[in-house]
Amino acid sequence: MISITEAISTVKTNVKPLLQSTTKKVEKAGGYLLFNDVHSPINMPPFRQSAMDGYALNLHDDLSYTLLGEVKAGDGDTFVLKKGEAVRIFTGAPVPDTANAIMMQEKVASKGKTIAIKEQIPQNHNIRPLGEQVKAGDIALKKGTKLTPAAIGYLISLGITQVSVFKKPNIAIVTTGNELVDPGADLPFGKIYESNSKMLLSALYNLKYYDVTLYKVEDDYNKTVNTLNTAINANDLVMITGGISVGDYDFVGKALKELQVFELFYKVKQKPGKPLFYGKKEDTQIFALPGNPAAALSCFYVYVYIALQKLMHRNDIELPRIKAKSISAFEKKGDRPQFLKGIYTDGNIEILDGQNSSMLQTFALSNALVYVPEHVTNIEKGAVTEVIQLPV
Repeated sequence: MISITEAISTVKTNVKPLLQSTTKKVEKAGGYLLFNDVHSPINMPPFRQSAMDGYALNLHDDLSYTLLGEVKAGDGDTFVLKKGEAVRIFTGAPVPDTANAIMMQEKVASKGKTIAIKEQIPQNHNIRPLGEQVKAGDIALKKGTKLTPAAIGYLISLGITQVSVFKKPNIAIVTTGNELVDPGADLPFGKIYESNSKMLLSALYNLKYYDVTLYKVEDDYNKTVNTLNTAINANDLVMITGGISVGDYDFVGKALKELQVFELFYKVKQKPGKPLFYGKKEDTQIFALPGNPAAALSCFYVYVYIALQKLMHRNDIELPRIKAKSISAFEKKGDRPQFLKGIYTDGNIEILDGQNSSMLQTFALSNALVYVPEHVTNIEKGAVTEVIQLPV
């Protein structure tokens, strides 16, 4: 059995980023990282552009100008201005080549075909120059840039419709157990509805991982071996829930050995989630999570999340850890470090009742995990604690 710190370090050390690429439509590439530098096919802006509503001027020494007409955003026609001439212009409209400044409308008095400006302005005032954001052929976004909504909008503004991005991992979720029944079916005595797979699937979807395959296997050794073999060969990361303990019908550990999965650790000194297995076969990452739902989800956020982030070349590979003042008292039983479900609000953390690893009701209300180290035996009201913020 290893410590939490050792387990996290082992995951960080053994997960290597995926090197494959895939092509995505820009509008569907949110959250991906660019596989290559993206070069701009055009200048942006593609013409000299008005930065505001006002008047485009061909400057001269006088404050009075002759008004020739107007230019709206989207107009293709232009004007040839002599010194002392002007056109009405609107934000985003193309600035005539012969105009060399724009005066905002609030500083202009208009009377018929004549306007008067209140003060002299410098050359190129309020004109966005050709290629101010990026010039044609220059790098618009570098390899490894995360495609946020702003980045997607920027690329589309350049006329780019597709991008090459780092491929996200293919993920398998394998559930084990004869006691499991699909939701919607009748629930015979002794059975429970299977929730772990959908819970983990939802956690993955929330993080924008969509290439997920669900597998279900009964408590049968040969079927367990065959199902795990299929899942491991077809995916970059495999999560197994249940069957990793040492009961007579817990076949996952034995099956992983037969499949020659290299064990990196088994059992972590923590609560919940002590019977956590992590290993790999070639480049496939394999986590055997506890069957208890709250334990499985805690292990997902503390360990699997790191593996997913590393596979995607990301730097922010752990969930944020912050300090918070506890508004609850808690007494820890045993010597294992614990992850407690809680509600974080404005610098305070409320430790909830119902911390049993088989119970999801408390977890359903939580937005944070409170980390209680090994040496801490109790948390008093007002004590400062370490909190892991969960994705919302």
